[in-house]
Amino acid sequence: MTVYLHEEDLPEDVFAPGPIAVDTETMGLITPRDRLCVVQISDGSGDEHLVRFAAGSSYEAPILKAVLGDPERLKLYHFARFDLAAIEHYLGITAAPVFCTKIASKLTRTYTDRHGLKNLVQELLGKDMSKQQQSSDWGAPELSAAQQDYAASDVRFLHEMHEKFVGRLEREGRTELAQACFDFLPARARLDLAGWAEHDIFSHM
Repeated sequence: MTVYLHEEDLPEDVFAPGPIAVDTETMGLITPRDRLCVVQISDGSGDEHLVRFAAGSSYEAPILKAVLGDPERLKLYHFARFDLAAIEHYLGITAAPVFCTKIASKLTRTYTDRHGLKNLVQELLGKDMSKQQQSSDWGAPELSAAQQDYAASDVRFLHEMHEKFVGRLEREGRTELAQACFDFLPARARLDLAGWAEHDIFSHM
């Protein structure tokens, strides 16, 4: 297992075919204000690739955009809504099709309200992960080894969890419902960016 740090874009041909796990690190939670700093990707082979963007970046990243925008490659996320919005706002692409482990958890783990990534990794995989670097400065000129490992860990387990949740969704008869949610997520992210983040447009009020 190796964590690779790249500046501004990916190298050519670093991923095997098939689904990729994707996550982002930003300067905060308000997407238009808090710039995209890191995109993490793994193809499930044991290595993780981090693409770091410096302050003032043009976000050109043609190779990264080609990978994320590939309509034939499934993207695995945990809380895809946020990552899709950040990627669309800064990179200008829709990083779909989507499988979101947070939504899958909410549809199948109805016996709990604990749907954080750390909780899922612990229950489903029997592994532990640290969230110590979650609120660190992702816009710093250099990322520490601890930051790099934390960022990599956010995509490290998504392939295994995807397999678990595919089975659970099937078992509970909610595969089609989950897929409908996943298909809507890019539009949900655009609603967030357009100013409807805190409003349920489907509600009566």
